Amino acid sequence: METIPQDVWEDEHNRLRIFTPEEFSFKENLNYLSRSADECMFDILDEKIYRALPLKNETALIEMSAETDRIIHVRFFSNTTPEYISDRAEVATYIWNWFDLETNLQPFYQLAKNDPLLHEPTARFFGLRNVGLPNLFEALAWGIIGQQINLSYAYTLKRSFVEKFGDQVENYWLFPRPEKIARLHVEDLFDLKMTARKREYLIGVAKLITNGELSKAKLLAAEDFKTAETMLTRIRGIGPWTSNYVLMRCLRYPSAFPIDDVGLQNAFKLMLGYKEKPTKEEIRHYAKNWQGWETYATFYLWRMLY
Repeated sequence: METIPQDVWEDEHNRLRIFTPEEFSFKENLNYLSRSADECMFDILDEKIYRALPLKNETALIEMSAETDRIIHVRFFSNTTPEYISDRAEVATYIWNWFDLETNLQPFYQLAKNDPLLHEPTARFFGLRNVGLPNLFEALAWGIIGQQINLSYAYTLKRSFVEKFGDQVENYWLFPRPEKIARLHVEDLFDLKMTARKREYLIGVAKLITNGELSKAKLLAAEDFKTAETMLTRIRGIGPWTSNYVLMRCLRYPSAFPIDDVGLQNAFKLMLGYKEKPTKEEIRHYAKNWQGWETYATFYLWRMLY
């Protein structure tokens, strides 16, 4: 993960200030993050986000807020007082990547103005970012857990998984480490009430990451999007939907497009006023105009369902 430029953030000892692009709304991103009461990776209270950040050599407990949409304030609290956080740039970089602040959304918004499906969601949710999952194992695990079940139940399963195998720092949770999951047997995950195959897939992916066969760096080094997609779909339990989800949320490929996603199909149905879900051909017809922005188009259409 490359450190962000110094001119987009400031270190003020007891807090950091991160300067966001014009096309950013803290409120819209906060609303998105509030979509499930079963979320266990962070808390939201009084328009502030509280969470534990897993850094390279330590854990930071932070509070995030915004005075305006152009400045995110990051305050360290509890045992992670400023002198305990050795790499402030790593904290700023994590948040910058979490909210995908590197992406210039001006071309996407320009494209969306005259698009029959995108003009409404981009106007309603202006400043929403593709809030990501920077950790590869977390992204893959969340994709596997969410296969063929509704979002509400997926959050319930994720909470059970995190609280059983994750590390707790005071009242906050860190996502389970792949090294820990790689040592488990399928029976160890029985109490989570997910299918045996999903348990096998989680352990299998954890082993690939732990032994170095799979990494974020290797996927990002792929010569193109399709190569990265193929690298993922060769893994047992990772089909086109899960691979595109990971390519969207973790690796930030702008052309990732989970065309088989039920949520995307329902969003099309809603926006077009259909009684039935659209066909793949119909989805591809509308998506012709989104070349290079399929990820953001999908993300904004998903947002219409919440």
